[in-house]
Amino acid sequence: MAIGSYASWMLAQEARALRARLALVRPFALIEPTVAAAALQPDAQSAIERHLVLGRRELQALVTAFLLWLGGPQARSATAAEAQRRFTFLRLKFNATLTQFDLFNDVITQRSESENGVWLAGLDVVSADALALPGGYFQAPPVICYLDRGPGAAIRRARTRLPGGGDNPVAIIRVPRERMIGGAIASSLIHEVGHQGAALLDLVNSLRPVLQALARGGPGQARPWRLWERWISEIVADFWSLARVGVVATLGLIGVVSLPRVFVFRLNEDDPHPAPWVRVRLSCAMGRALYPHPQWDRIERMWLAFYPPQGLEPGQLALLAQLQASMPALVGVLTNHRPPALRGASLVEVMGVRARQPARLERLFHAWNRAPQQMYRAAPSLVFAVLGQARAGGQLNPEDEGTLLARLLTHWALRSALDISLICSATAGRRRRAF
Repeated sequence: MAIGSYASWMLAQEARALRARLALVRPFALIEPTVAAAALQPDAQSAIERHLVLGRRELQALVTAFLLWLGGPQARSATAAEAQRRFTFLRLKFNATLTQFDLFNDVITQRSESENGVWLAGLDVVSADALALPGGYFQAPPVICYLDRGPGAAIRRARTRLPGGGDNPVAIIRVPRERMIGGAIASSLIHEVGHQGAALLDLVNSLRPVLQALARGGPGQARPWRLWERWISEIVADFWSLARVGVVATLGLIGVVSLPRVFVFRLNEDDPHPAPWVRVRLSCAMGRALYPHPQWDRIERMWLAFYPPQGLEPGQLALLAQLQASMPALVGVLTNHRPPALRGASLVEVMGVRARQPARLERLFHAWNRAPQQMYRAAPSLVFAVLGQARAGGQLNPEDEGTLLARLLTHWALRSALDISLICSATAGRRRRAF
């Protein structure tokens, strides 16, 4: 059946209504009130705005093209069903564009919350520091944080596909509210940063052939190494967190995966996360390799006391034993791996693990007690490592830790805002002199 004048008119009205509503979607810079210290970093703000502007322009072009088609000769020979199909596709694209707007809106709106907004800006600074590697191995994307319910964190990595199309212009990390504010926030936050870092270095793909070769190593080797390969993405992120903040990464992990016993021992081969019981033991093994210290034995004994394996089925016990037996080899693979992206260097070397040994962190903590201003000048991830080591050693209580971290996050957010203002002022000055 031909499209008909009424159907054509109605679809044109609906398309124009979409275009009118799209024109009301304004840049975040015009609608989100935040104090300067809570604002997004300029590169993150501009990347988001640029992405959304391009999306709106594309959709406006599609609406215009639909209206031109509807008023042209091709539509006169088309059926009403075909015209409706074209409009339905257009409306789905419109909804996808608004979904992307809402995704970023949920993140940015929290920046207007008292205290939370500034603390989130401070976490942005921590994330950027934890992601950065000296040596120019990759161009780090902007990272922004927001709060949500739940015990664990999550990341929507930069340069991954967004709903409705297009690549995500920034990395977005969801931080659990129940961890604000305490040292355990570092474990969740920097684990997610590790996912982004691993993607930028293509670590998972460079490790998989090594693990697959080990799975072919002999009788009894296939299943544990297939599991390590299945879990390698989460393992690498845990490794990154340990390399950046030390023991607090393991203690924070214990806080997340301390669940009813049935979940702690569940070995699901379809789950990209290792079974919690295995994951904590592996974290201790990686920590022991990176930062030799008696604390790892204490933590592991505590974990085994919380969740003794007695009473499990024989098959499950046998698999856990196989995983435990292969754990030292896996840790050796991780600590000695030299991916192509690092041009011959290992992760341990480029992440400066030697500078974050427990003894040095303890010395820094005592030095900062005598001269606190030095702590405010240090790299944020190093500060978390120092405070985490002090907390693990009983030198810092939870109440003082929370108060101190709130001050530090505020300081980092304010310093970043002032540094940006200074850079903008200097740039404006040079432009005035040029004219």
